[in-house]
Amino acid sequence: MGESDRFSEFRQPRRRITPGQDGNALMALLTLNIIFFILLLTIKVTYYFFQKGDNIFFSEALQYFEMPAQLGRLAQRPWTLLTYMFSHISAMNILSNMLWLWAFGFILQELTGNKKLIPVYIYGGFAGAIVFIGVNYMVPSLRPAISSSALLGANAATMAVAVATTTLAPDFRFFRNLNGGIPIWVLTMVYILVDFAGIATISAAYSLSHLAGAAAGFLFIFLLRKDIDGSLWMNSFYNWFINLFNPDKKRTTVNIKERVFYNTEGKKPYKKTPNITPQRVDEILDKINLKGYHLLTEEEKNILKRAAEEDL
Repeated sequence: MGESDRFSEFRQPRRRITPGQDGNALMALLTLNIIFFILLLTIKVTYYFFQKGDNIFFSEALQYFEMPAQLGRLAQRPWTLLTYMFSHISAMNILSNMLWLWAFGFILQELTGNKKLIPVYIYGGFAGAIVFIGVNYMVPSLRPAISSSALLGANAATMAVAVATTTLAPDFRFFRNLNGGIPIWVLTMVYILVDFAGIATISAAYSLSHLAGAAAGFLFIFLLRKDIDGSLWMNSFYNWFINLFNPDKKRTTVNIKERVFYNTEGKKPYKKTPNITPQRVDEILDKINLKGYHLLTEEEKNILKRAAEEDL
């Protein structure tokens, strides 16, 4: 029996992350986008109620959500670097973005868990913003309109999630019962074509910003396979920030490997025996998916072997 067959015997389907589960990153992103859309829609309706048109709504309210291309205006509203990627004013735009985000984000979350999706989304949004500003300044034909140029919507961030998912699992297929299924890369190409068709009539800065989001998604997975996880600092910052408001949170410096994967109770001093758990096995299998079997340590290979023998 080959090494690859040994671990395939006991591989179990990953426990699905349910919509109502705490820490569901995909639902958090969808919820934030919907909340911002409802907020902007409410503000817009209020403006109409007081007989104020679109121009006044755009100039007085929307400017605090969209990201301006002009650095001087951006310096006055730096938070728009983040808010723009959650804000929509068109029902069709948010519907399209959320459907694509759900399709690709669900797969990415199933493969990597809850801690990679939001960082990929944010990296894509930041990359799109940087390129959007740069193109507006570097292309001479766009400079005259730079004061009125702004970025709005989750397109670049969603593009990052789509490309990251495709890079991570290029062999994934939808609708497997239909002639073997549709490869995920086909769906990604359809998404890119639909996205670019929707912005074909506006400046190239928007198209390039979306491509920058796609590049960010690819780079995230590329570095992850080289054992460089761009989500670690972001998740650590989030945990630190949340703990600022939780004074009762107990701090611990116990190594997770010692606390979870080893059980030395009742054994000789200094003797460690790996404790095989479904969680540990799943993590090793995830590592195989991301980096390959050849990068496993001897300890991890032994755990897989014992799990196969014990039919875990």
